[in-house]
Amino acid sequence: MTGTEGDPRTIRTAVVGYGLAGSVFHVPLLDANSSYSLDCIATSDAGRKAAASSRLPGAEVVRDAAAVLERAADLDLVVLATPPATHLPLARAALEAGLDVVVDKPFAVTSDQGQELIDAARQLGRVLTVFHNRRWDGDFLTLRKLLAAQALGHVTRFESRFERWSPSIAKAWKARATAADGGGTLFDLGSHLIDQALQLFGPAAVLHTELKARRSDERADDDVFLVLRHDSGVFSHLSMNMLCAQQGPRFRVLGSVGGFTKNGTDPQEPYIAAGGSPLDPAYGQEAPEWAGLLGRDGHLDALPTERGAYPEFYRILADKILDGGTASALPLPVDPEDAVEVLKIIEKARELATGMS
Repeated sequence: MTGTEGDPRTIRTAVVGYGLAGSVFHVPLLDANSSYSLDCIATSDAGRKAAASSRLPGAEVVRDAAAVLERAADLDLVVLATPPATHLPLARAALEAGLDVVVDKPFAVTSDQGQELIDAARQLGRVLTVFHNRRWDGDFLTLRKLLAAQALGHVTRFESRFERWSPSIAKAWKARATAADGGGTLFDLGSHLIDQALQLFGPAAVLHTELKARRSDERADDDVFLVLRHDSGVFSHLSMNMLCAQQGPRFRVLGSVGGFTKNGTDPQEPYIAAGGSPLDPAYGQEAPEWAGLLGRDGHLDALPTERGAYPEFYRILADKILDGGTASALPLPVDPEDAVEVLKIIEKARELATGMS
């Protein structure tokens, strides 16, 4: 049964991994939602262990996922904020231990692995979802609203970018990881860009791929460009680059009656990283000077950005779990089948890049 004797509607939760994903995304969002109790955090890093204990004195901090699974009888949900190559074995073990599971993106290293987890969750009657949090970026929510209102007319081209200046690789596991391990920018930032494109414009085929490693210590890829052709007729141009000294627009969308251009990136991650809380009134609010431009050259209007809403992921998940889990008709925050489609696009992109090299 979900919850404790004192509060049967509390989802007893463990987070495995306390790096960027665990400490900046999952733990703050869970801690801000009263439907969850953060009972256990797993990290083998001494510094992260001290940080987790200081931030969450009520949580038990353990060494690894195995120690979490030893406590499965006292838990309801496991969140995997670990490197991609660990997702399949850890998620399967958690499902088999009777727990619902959130897997950070990318869902797995291959689409077959993702489908294997979906099949296991279905057979075991457990809730399984994937943390594609950038569906709740403020700029993405703004664009969805524009498209729903048909403010651009018939969209023909969608340009989307995640470009950063990171000449060295900060995380040890990323420096070691090959593409076979889930390393590289296509898996990391590309998972977000592909998911957003598919959510906006539907199924797509990969027409063109540029896949390069520019940094000397990069073992997979850090400069990627994809062209997708959606069944809806839209062409998506997706750019991701970790060695970009001058960044292009986050979005440029062209339609039959107008366009939309948006610079800058969603403020939720840096806000939390700086010590803010999802409960703060300022959370998710973008500065007015970053407003996007809507219309045509010579006839442009500033369009304020919708408030970012990462907390929606865990709100929707709590509703699902507390309503009966897999027996509930309520939606998941992210259907894992969507994440498998993202992995299929990544696989096709790599296949095409290999054929062109």
